[in-house]
Parts: sequence; C-alpha cells; structure tokens
Amino acid sequence: MISWTAWLRTGTALALLGWATCQAQLLVGQTVGVTGPAAATVQEASQGASLYLDAINAKGGVGGQKIELITLDDKFDTKLTLDNARTLIEQKGVLALFMTRGTPHTQGLLPLLEQHGVPLVGPSTGAIALHKPVQKYVFNVRAPYQHEVEKAISHLNTLGIKRIGVVHVDDTFGADALAGAMSGFKANHLEPLFIEKFDRTKPDYSAMAPRVAQKQPQAVIFVGTGAAVVDGIKALRAAGVGGQIVTLSNNASGGFIKALGDSARGVVVTQVLPSERSVNYPMVKEAMELARAKNIADLTPAMLEGFVSAKVLVEGLKRAGPKPDRTKLHAALESIKKFDLGGLELSYSPTDHSGLDFSDLAIIGADGKFKR
Repeated sequence: MISWTAWLRTGTALALLGWATCQAQLLVGQTVGVTGPAAATVQEASQGASLYLDAINAKGGVGGQKIELITLDDKFDTKLTLDNARTLIEQKGVLALFMTRGTPHTQGLLPLLEQHGVPLVGPSTGAIALHKPVQKYVFNVRAPYQHEVEKAISHLNTLGIKRIGVVHVDDTFGADALAGAMSGFKANHLEPLFIEKFDRTKPDYSAMAPRVAQKQPQAVIFVGTGAAVVDGIKALRAAGVGGQIVTLSNNASGGFIKALGDSARGVVVTQVLPSERSVNYPMVKEAMELARAKNIADLTPAMLEGFVSAKVLVEGLKRAGPKPDRTKLHAALESIKKFDLGGLELSYSPTDHSGLDFSDLAIIGADGKFKR
C-alpha cells in the first residue's frame, strides 16, 4: 500500500483515489503460520474466516467498504510474527490484526499493539496471559487453555482414570496449559503421574516415549502444536503407551486427524465451540450453508472458530462507523454487549476482553471425524 503523503508527492493523488474507491478499503492484517507445524489447522481456520468475510463483501462490505485481509506467513516463527506485524501495522496501515496463532507469538506482539493502539481480534490461542490481567488491545473470542485442560482432567477423573501424566511443549503455551493441569489435578485431589516437556523447535521423543511407557499411564495430556503433537502421539503408541491421549483445541482440525493416520482413533481433543455438525446452533447452520455454497463438504472445529472470529471482527467494524480508525474500532469492540453469534453470546467491556467461555470434549471416531 502507498501512503497518502507518497500519493501527493507523485502528483497522482486524484487518480489513485479514484482507484481506491473501488478497492477494499478496510484493511485488516494477519500474521500466521501458513506454512510450518501449525499449517493444517491454520488453513482451516482461515478458510472458516473467509466464508464469513467473503459473504459480507459480496453484500457490499461494511458501510459500502469491502474488507481486505492481508495475510503474511510467519512459518510459526516468533521473530517472523513480530516482523510481519510491524510490516502490517507500520507499512500497510491496517486497522486491526486478526487471528494470530501461537502463545509466545501473540504475547510477543503486545508491546507493538500498545505502541500503535492496534486492536487484535480473535487470537487463536487460549493463553491466560491474554485474559488476565485484561490486555487493552486484545479481544479474545475463544476460552482459555487452562479451562480446557481443567475440564479434561475432571472428565477423566469421573471415568475413574487417576494415573494421568502431562507432556508439554517447553514454551509459554506449555507452561500455561501445565498451570491449568495442576489446577485440574488439585481440584480433583490428584497428583500428576509424570510431567515431561519437549523442545518446540526440535522435538525429540526417542528418550521420552519409553520413560512414559514405563509409567503405564491411563491417560496422557499432550500439549503442543500440530506436527509436534502428531509425532509425539505416534512415538508414544510405538513405545507401547495404550492409555487415553488428550490434546487441546489448537489441534481441532481435519488436517490434524489426517496427519495422525492410524493413530487418530480414540484421541480426545478439547473444543472451544459447539459441535461443527450441531445445526441446533444458528452459527453452525449459517457456516454450513456458506461452506456448501463453496463446495466445501465438511465443516471442522478450526473452520468454525475462524468463522465466529470473523463475525466478531465484522461487528466491531460495523459499530466503528463510516470512517473507522484504530481508536474508533477499539471503542466499538468494547461496546459489544450480549452479541448473539448464533447460539452463544459474546460481550466485552473495558475490564473484560475474554469473549466466550465455552469448552467441551470431542473424541476422534473410526470415521476420522470428531464426535461429542
């Protein structure tokens, strides 16, 4: 994009202004791992967001202005995430950032958001640090990871499963989920059977998997992202671990199931939205109809999360008025109260940017689909 100052200097301001009026004018930026270990889930979440954004643009956009989502690939690398965000904010002039992915990646952006007053809508991470204390420029949609893992441990306990271990990635995401696990253990009067961690950039399970197998766990809570979790689950199974394996909602995608292959059946994945096949929820029915119109046969949890996050973004843009800027959009988002997403209500305030608090569990069935 070219700044207004540059347009005036070149003497072509009027011509370019005429061009701009027929182009997308509401610029929103996204830095996310289009490639890398989280790519499968990222692709589905982005596809879900596009379902809604494309539908809005087909009707003329917001206030006659179409929404343009500029996506840059950060390869799930924290440094690239920050570099991309700077490009989007300082060079592209985006109104907001949207659906970043990864806990350390998103946490690294907080000073930049504060510096430029840029709202971030629907980060695809449930880090508790993005909820408490409230982060002024972060508008969460999904529930925190800690709530997910607490629910998972409580559910396992009700089934009589007591010998539960934790395997987690060695970063802020893993530490956050581990804190939730410890809270879940305490609430259920349990102790972790073991706690193991692995390197985020170069996961190696060759020594860990046999150690875990020796403990004979009834269940393993596996915290990590995409390819690292797929490889870890396969390593545990190969080492003889036969207990229940539970992972978190950041892996709730069809691509994750496909990558697991024969190891997929029976894996439990926590969820932050209702079932993607539950047409009793208007949001699901709406997403299904838009997906079918694009010849997309099956909705996935990741697609539904992207879809719902896009609905929140658009609602903020609508409330920001005919000439939105970052400040107006921020105020507009904070004004959202009891917004019906289609069966679930979302509210924000200056002291609460948490969004939804929905959590559930799903198991991967023999047909390769999530079942509740």
